[in-house]
Amino acid sequence: MPFLFLSPSTQEYNPYITTGNEEFWMNELADRMTPYLHASGVNVTRNDPEGSAAASIRQSNAGDYDFHLALHSNASPEYLAGQQRGVDIYYYPTSEAGLRMANIIVDNLRPIYPDPERVRALSTTVIGEVRRTTAPSVLAELGYHDNEDDANWLTGNLDTIASALAQSVTEYFGGPFIQPQTPRTGVVTLRSGRLNLRGLPSTDAPVITQIPNGAEIQILGEYDGWYSAEYGGLYGFVSSAFVRLR
Repeated sequence: MPFLFLSPSTQEYNPYITTGNEEFWMNELADRMTPYLHASGVNVTRNDPEGSAAASIRQSNAGDYDFHLALHSNASPEYLAGQQRGVDIYYYPTSEAGLRMANIIVDNLRPIYPDPERVRALSTTVIGEVRRTTAPSVLAELGYHDNEDDANWLTGNLDTIASALAQSVTEYFGGPFIQPQTPRTGVVTLRSGRLNLRGLPSTDAPVITQIPNGAEIQILGEYDGWYSAEYGGLYGFVSSAFVRLR
């Protein structure tokens, strides 16, 4: 089911050559991603921005997540400062799920990065958030923050990058990518029983929770006879036939 642990960088000591730092911009990016993910029925848990990478790994491993996505930006060694560019999506070499997500992200970022050939999927056994998470994972290094062109690309295109990453997540989970809209209130209207909130817009999809008749839900998007919705802090899909909009 689509439960994502989203882990933006906690490295506030990594300054951008332009303005701000890695922690600030990766959390800004995660903030932009979340409405797209929720509208597409993806449940999102964020790491603690005041923690560390190790704390993020522990938090992720303490839950039951389907994927762990870490958001970072890169920096060159001092002797190459400002000279390198590119986007690297890291995955663990034996993780088929990690490789699949990495390739999906690469495919969605290449059209929006100025030099598409510099967007790559790379294997690693060194990075903790790839090596030590229970859930399959990737770590995205979204450009070099010591390179002015990369820093400007990232900070000047946050929503476009957020949309591409969120679309990658929904593609990985096999769900539709739905543009966020102004939330509407819906009321569950059944003759009997409870309404299933499902992980995908299909009657074959796993049930996340059941919603009682008469309950109010938040409608976030529409897709092929289904609403993407939130109820009790959980996100998923409900059949639009059993919901009356207010």
